[in-house]
Amino acid sequence: MKKFIALAVIALCAAVYFNVFKESEKPPAVKTIRIGVECDYAPNNWEEKKPSEFNAPVSNHEGSYADGYDIQIAKLAAKHLESELVVVKLPWEDLIPALQRGEIDAIFSGMLDTEERHKQIAFTDTYEVKETEYAVVVNTDSLYANAEKMTDFAGAKFTGQKDTNLYQSIQQIPGAIALPAVDTVPEMIRAVTGGQADAIVINLDTGRSYEATYSNLKVIRFPENEGFKIGFHGICAGVRKSDTDLLNKINIMLKQLTQDERQKIMDSTISRLWKGLS
Repeated sequence: MKKFIALAVIALCAAVYFNVFKESEKPPAVKTIRIGVECDYAPNNWEEKKPSEFNAPVSNHEGSYADGYDIQIAKLAAKHLESELVVVKLPWEDLIPALQRGEIDAIFSGMLDTEERHKQIAFTDTYEVKETEYAVVVNTDSLYANAEKMTDFAGAKFTGQKDTNLYQSIQQIPGAIALPAVDTVPEMIRAVTGGQADAIVINLDTGRSYEATYSNLKVIRFPENEGFKIGFHGICAGVRKSDTDLLNKINIMLKQLTQDERQKIMDSTISRLWKGLS
């Protein structure tokens, strides 16, 4: 009987040792950061069909890859967090709800830290190259192609992306006519090039990238202190209000990223975009 008990104890110890040893052999769990991206707002974010050293796979769209300035900043954030970047493509209006539901960990999608959005989520410091500025895009043969100030657009028909400041800012143009909003920035561009709208309001850098791509588009920038009044700091990453640790860590990374480094990232991004569209 004593022999049997001794053998049972030895067998139990061996089993425990074996299981502990096997557990130690398992690779550590890979940390991830899931980011929500619209993938439809170049040069900040867009979708591609071939992998490259710059883009990242879109987890919920097989065979698709996301590139853009937002993606490059998100990759730096993931590296700083020692985490694998997971890109989730979502419609613009679903980004904040998905974050609040815990389906993603952060938003890197050219999102501005407006007062209204601050009520719903928290924002990091800005990560754009320079302060956001809005401009107007028109056709080169438009009646408004020689406009110089906001009042020159009285009677012009504008459209914009729904649920964004791009659309809401139309209200600042005296006498402008706001057409129904569209779903995406590319639809805004098509509305102008197709003649359904006379003009759109857009981020200056984004507008210039489209101007360089489409020969029939023109960006009109207003003189200093005569342009749009913008009630936000700029483009930021959005996180849940409870995720203060994630917020702080992303901000640490952003503080280490100089303006020159940001400009180089943006220049490289725009160069790839133009090459892909040409």
